[in-house]
Amino acid sequence: MSVTVSQLTSKLEAGEISSFELVSSCLERINDKSGEGARVFTALNSEDALETARRVDAARKAGEPLGPLAGIPVSVKCLFDVKGLVTTAGSALLAKEPAATADAPAIARLRAAGAVIIGHTNMTEFAYSGLGMNPHYGTPGNPADRSRVPGGSSSGAAVSVADDMAAIGIGTDTGGSCRIPAAFCGLVGFKPTASRVPTAGAFPLSQTLDSIGSITRSVDDCALTDAIMAGEATSLPDVPALSEMRFAVLDNYVTDDVTPGVAAAFDEAVRALEKAGAKVEHIRIEDLAQLPGLNAHGGIIAAEAFAIHKDYLAERSGEYDPRVSIRIMKAETMEPGEYEHILAVRKAIIARADEITRPYDAVLMPSVAMEAPVTAELDADDAYYGAQNILALRNTTVGNFLDRCGISLPLPVAGLPVGLMLMGETMGDRRLFAVAKKVEQLICR
Repeated sequence: MSVTVSQLTSKLEAGEISSFELVSSCLERINDKSGEGARVFTALNSEDALETARRVDAARKAGEPLGPLAGIPVSVKCLFDVKGLVTTAGSALLAKEPAATADAPAIARLRAAGAVIIGHTNMTEFAYSGLGMNPHYGTPGNPADRSRVPGGSSSGAAVSVADDMAAIGIGTDTGGSCRIPAAFCGLVGFKPTASRVPTAGAFPLSQTLDSIGSITRSVDDCALTDAIMAGEATSLPDVPALSEMRFAVLDNYVTDDVTPGVAAAFDEAVRALEKAGAKVEHIRIEDLAQLPGLNAHGGIIAAEAFAIHKDYLAERSGEYDPRVSIRIMKAETMEPGEYEHILAVRKAIIARADEITRPYDAVLMPSVAMEAPVTAELDADDAYYGAQNILALRNTTVGNFLDRCGISLPLPVAGLPVGLMLMGETMGDRRLFAVAKKVEQLICR
């Protein structure tokens, strides 16, 4: 497959391939025992997917009007309710719960647009890590190097697209869970402004920071998927040529401990924009230095996750991945009023950051500070795992904390994949897509 949604749609419309053939080929790859399918998918929706594909083919043949995703295979992170499947959230704890009786609203919108739901993809347990490891269902191998992690928490979503098991991977992003795996796997990953896409029917990590995004092969594919899930028009606003755009390079916080490979790829991307005539300025958001302190006891995510999990933890803590439960339980060390204080500080930081970044078309930074680490090395050392997890999440969490939209674009590199992140303004999602599309056309070739 290895093609975009628009290319697949053209092939379907031209009769070069049927949806049934397309979906069948995805299922064949998933079921290939020599591949990653058993670690990428936690549950398949095979019969329903094939039947949906048949219906789409029949409707197309009859000349009936079709939705923008008609016949396109889509994978769904196992955090979402999909009718007939158990929403495990990547945990053995929920494996015996009843199957969902209805789709989550965002998934229902995709179905209404003609999408073929292939099945549930693997993830970090309860979406609480940026590396993508899972001791219950296995860790998918990174497509660029199977000995390395794919990134998380939407690990299966990314690998399903990279390995041609789906054309679109639906994920969530609370601290980087779409953008990190996209960067590690050489794909496009998008995080919307938190309130734009309904989160109902998705097992929550943090009601304040959770957002629903996608991982695809192109900006156009992410933009289309986002519009459908948000219930908005699929068109993008007009934006100036790159030569008339103004970008900000964030010079503090996100630049610490960046690997040489990531730094070189990022610098080359910035030079390409400057060569194309874009105005590039360097900025600092000094308030970001407060984030480690605000997160010392787990921050917003741990506090809200603990409220969700405290009963489970009291009765069944041994069924959790200990690397996840220990992070959730950090909230027990919070002082009275600390959570409310963090929310108040966040509001003030957002206001100050908005003043700094408002003049720019996008803020630029490396999506992740390093390339994907080796799975066995993470498995062997809890301290190393913790340090790598913090570093993987650091840059992407900026957008979540500031309630911004953000997109990771794959940079052309000879080695392991790395990403360029564009951060837009709050509720400036559709404009960010239009800007990112121009950057993609220049750089991601």
